[in-house]
Amino acid sequence: MVKHIRKAAVIGSGVMGSGIAAHLANIGIPVLLLDMVPHELTDEERKKGRTLEDPDVRNRLARTAVQKLLKQKPAPLTSKKNISRISTGNMEDDFEKIKDADWIIEVVVENLEIKKQVFSKVDQYRKQGSIVSSNTSGISVRQMAEGRSADFKKHFLGTHFFNPARYLKLLEVIPIDETEPEVLSFMKKFGEDVLGKGVVEAKDTPNFIANRIGTYGLLVTVQEMLKGGYTIGEVDSITGPLIGRPKSATFRTLDVVGLDTFSHVAKNVYNQVTGEEKNVFRLPEFIEQMLEKGWIGSKAKQGFYKKEGKDILELDPMTMTYSARQTLKTSGLEAAKQMKGAGARLKALVYSDDRAGSLLWKITAPTLVYSAELTGEIADSITAVDQAMKWGFGWSEGPFEMWDSIGVKSSVQKLEAEGWKVADWVKEMLAKGHETFYLKENGKTFYYCFESGEYRALQENKKTIHLSSLKETKGVIKKNSGASLIDLGDDVALLEFHSKSNAIGLDIIQMLKFALEEVDANYKGLVIGNQGKNFCVGANLAMMLMEAQDDNYMEIDMIIRQFQETMMKVKYSSKPVVAAPFGMTLGGGTELCLPAARVQASSESYMGLVETGVGLIPGGGGNKELYLNYLKGLPEGVKPDIQEAAIKTFETIALAKTSTSAQEAKELNILTAEDQISINQDHLLYDAKKLVLTLSESGYRPPVKEKVPVTGETGYAALLLGAESLKLSGAISEHDMKIAKKLAFVIAGGRVPFGAEVTEEYLLNLEREAFLSLVSEPKSQARMQHMLVKGKPLRN
Repeated sequence: MVKHIRKAAVIGSGVMGSGIAAHLANIGIPVLLLDMVPHELTDEERKKGRTLEDPDVRNRLARTAVQKLLKQKPAPLTSKKNISRISTGNMEDDFEKIKDADWIIEVVVENLEIKKQVFSKVDQYRKQGSIVSSNTSGISVRQMAEGRSADFKKHFLGTHFFNPARYLKLLEVIPIDETEPEVLSFMKKFGEDVLGKGVVEAKDTPNFIANRIGTYGLLVTVQEMLKGGYTIGEVDSITGPLIGRPKSATFRTLDVVGLDTFSHVAKNVYNQVTGEEKNVFRLPEFIEQMLEKGWIGSKAKQGFYKKEGKDILELDPMTMTYSARQTLKTSGLEAAKQMKGAGARLKALVYSDDRAGSLLWKITAPTLVYSAELTGEIADSITAVDQAMKWGFGWSEGPFEMWDSIGVKSSVQKLEAEGWKVADWVKEMLAKGHETFYLKENGKTFYYCFESGEYRALQENKKTIHLSSLKETKGVIKKNSGASLIDLGDDVALLEFHSKSNAIGLDIIQMLKFALEEVDANYKGLVIGNQGKNFCVGANLAMMLMEAQDDNYMEIDMIIRQFQETMMKVKYSSKPVVAAPFGMTLGGGTELCLPAARVQASSESYMGLVETGVGLIPGGGGNKELYLNYLKGLPEGVKPDIQEAAIKTFETIALAKTSTSAQEAKELNILTAEDQISINQDHLLYDAKKLVLTLSESGYRPPVKEKVPVTGETGYAALLLGAESLKLSGAISEHDMKIAKKLAFVIAGGRVPFGAEVTEEYLLNLEREAFLSLVSEPKSQARMQHMLVKGKPLRN
């Protein structure tokens, strides 16, 4: 078998196939994308005099699919440049090219016979030892391999990506009896370490794990809505973040997925099961009507919801008409909203008797019973089921974790009192005195094994670090309200943020100062990272606004001064500091990363200096550091064009440009060529720690302080030219112009000659003065207020 996947081939260029090709291209693997030869010319091809024999016509399906990647949202590509790694062809002229591929992925229509025909051809052309897989969402993997060669079967398995392939974490891997253990092991490791996925091994059963349980849960919810007389909006108002599910909840999720796709998945199970289970997977009549009408969701601009102007209307399943969206409100619901943690809220609600609690119990109970009944049939462990639901459907807790949250013993009593048949192994677990599916001891997690009746240690990739477990076993070196200093092991410390939204305030600045001193004395280096929802959304805007409205500008000056001084300490620390950003890394979050010795960024890092959106400019040294990054990015020996660097820095900050990936952050010079990217976010802190150790072992020395060449008054005038033209055209407001002038003055280095060399401290003083001037502006304060209340920029 192959030891490395250096080249891949994807057969089928639909949304899923092209998305998988894009994900492979993102991680640096060249991909051949093939599709059928078209049977008819398009009108445009006819006008150009093309024939069905022209190569560009024969390759049209795959070529068009690749072109669409550049326009899709969310973007399948982490950088548009990655498209160069995808070559296209067709399944008649180019099939022989799959012989160069180490991994061949089939992503054609969900039809067993068509898939078997494709694999018959793959078997003819593939090289011995190459891995072959199907991206089927539920067709029998074993049946696809019937009639194939022995070598094919040894290297064949299902690899079910979830759509969109770049963003959804779950990868279900489904071996057949003949799949070599080495192939399965390799693909699981490759899936985690290279593809960046959460890999779950599933059994070859209808719809595997996530779609089997997820579809069941969605259909149970629809049925209980109809029985209880709830509206679509009422159901969505309590089946989203309140109970640890995505914001799209139930029906918005179905609109996004597409009712056509959902019905196909549901019918795949319906056709293969019997009894009561079959009844659950039968689509309700009103959904069949929606399918007939083409009301299939977002892509049809109409489904369970429809937008009219600014209003979002919900469907009434009884009348098939749309009306104003409703939400469910009960006293129990309001009380539960005050509780911390989705599990605690769910527990409070499922044991309450109000309308919200009644519905949540009636949709939770069958899902838990069904998950326990299927475990063993669809997966070898409860952990596989829980992980599949978390990674594939975005649940904060899987079924068995949810069961632990609401109380296994009490819920089983309630279930049996209502006539539910609870799986024997669950009752046996309780009979043994075990009342939870999971245990935590000494920072380790153990799960209940339904086969042995004992608890087993949860085996995870060694690159997965859980800060909660570390703190439990090693304790915390020091903490305050905003941050904690933790021992990561191997003489590396980690500064973890835990303020609201990980926003930077004095508490975090103070802890960072302490961390740098502690690391200088006792550690090899420092990682700045956390495991919150986002790395850092910037400075504590609410605190800043409050101080400004109270005219406490001395206080603001002190905070900004401390922030700047601390960033300089980060930059010139004697020990390497590695920032580990992920998710939203905005404003001050990006300013924390810029002076670090290195950045180890999650691939999904959305970085930018966005302060102009709230009427300000960066205040923690971000202007200076981004400008220096542009200068540092030049090849050795090339004389820097300081005017060009100033213009690019000005544009990036003035337009609040934000990367849609870590790769794009490099293209914006927010990250440098030396900074590293982690594809799997679960491995981010491990990779950051490893980078600290590498720097330390190679004899790390902080940068030498040097003066900074600036464009001065000449450059300032040039920067303003562009802003003035935008102002005259009406593209920016008077206040935008005021911000642009302040920003240009800071980047140009103030009133000095072109090419003058100034100190970093001088540039920081300019920056702080400009920041203080803007924060006192009523229109800036209005922008700050609007962002805090509405969550979006105000253009005034």
